[in-house]
Amino acid sequence: MNYKFIESETELQWVCEDLLKEKIIGVDLEADSMHCFKEKICLLQIATEKQAYLIDPFEIKAAPFFIRVLENSDVMTVFHGADFDIRTLDREYQARVKNLFDTEIACRFLGVRERGLGALLKKHFNVDANKKFQKEDWSKRPLSPEMIEYSVGDVTHLIELQDILMRQLMEKGRLAWAEEEFEIQAGVRYESNHSLPLFIKFKGAGKMDNRTLAVLENLLKMRLSIAEKKDLPLFKVISNDSIMIMAHEKPVTADRMLQMRALSPKQAGMYGSFCVDAIVRALSLAHKDLPSYPKMRRPKRDERAEQRIERLKKMRETLSLSMDMEPGLLLNNAAIEGIAVKNPATGDELLKIDTIRRWQVEAMGDHILSTLKYSRA
Repeated sequence: MNYKFIESETELQWVCEDLLKEKIIGVDLEADSMHCFKEKICLLQIATEKQAYLIDPFEIKAAPFFIRVLENSDVMTVFHGADFDIRTLDREYQARVKNLFDTEIACRFLGVRERGLGALLKKHFNVDANKKFQKEDWSKRPLSPEMIEYSVGDVTHLIELQDILMRQLMEKGRLAWAEEEFEIQAGVRYESNHSLPLFIKFKGAGKMDNRTLAVLENLLKMRLSIAEKKDLPLFKVISNDSIMIMAHEKPVTADRMLQMRALSPKQAGMYGSFCVDAIVRALSLAHKDLPSYPKMRRPKRDERAEQRIERLKKMRETLSLSMDMEPGLLLNNAAIEGIAVKNPATGDELLKIDTIRRWQVEAMGDHILSTLKYSRA
């Protein structure tokens, strides 16, 4: 596909005026989350059926003109795996995508198991995508010809792919189902991972005692401070696995951290003293000052609700096979729990449950209600 780097804001304005006349465009972006503390958009790729455009946001402020395109409901915007892109566009531009088609979500409704973009490009267009560029530092300039070729390749076939998947969804009668999920996906918003307390978003923290949580929080704050100063992603300072080991074992010397293999010799030299300080301060806290993990209010589940959960899970497994859709897409565990507790008797009551989509009621509402009715018997 022909591509063109946009060279000025004036040119971008002209291009966006033309994009507003298109019925469908493909969009992708490259960021530097693997290499920097504060990730940012490093390249925007846009494709029509005949032309690709590249925008370097380091050189051109894309927001005012491009947002108009994204927010125009007459222009369908095709992404693959849009969650990261939608959240990133919200963070940087407060952009709202009004007419989304997500090819990854579409694949889920079609029972496609290998749904990475590379696999789909190979399957439908016999194109081999070089995965190594997924981990490249896209903030570096100049971009290599190979990186440019890769970035253009990411959007070149999105419109064709959308056409293929939409026809398949229509044949299966699942287009409206997917469109409901597209709309929900378009509504996600950026959430900072650095809000306090940091342990809230740390996997496994909910099972820790209060003292261990205090150690964990101090270690996470210490790592965050170092990462910000060095402009590095958190995992390039100290991994989550290492943080977890130190939180549980609470070593108070760098030598002990080395013995436990919580830190490498290089890390121990750079960060060992900071880790020791974080742990010692947490160990010295009075009990009344220790943090606690917030308790989630779970709906009350009695023996009958537990039985309904088991029956609903069995129903889900059966439908998953017959409909060729993954169980977690059909009904995730949160939805099953909500249904079991509420125990609806009608489709309208089923729709009132927060975790239930309209398409789920259409696709399996009768199965859900009959399962609940059987459980009542």
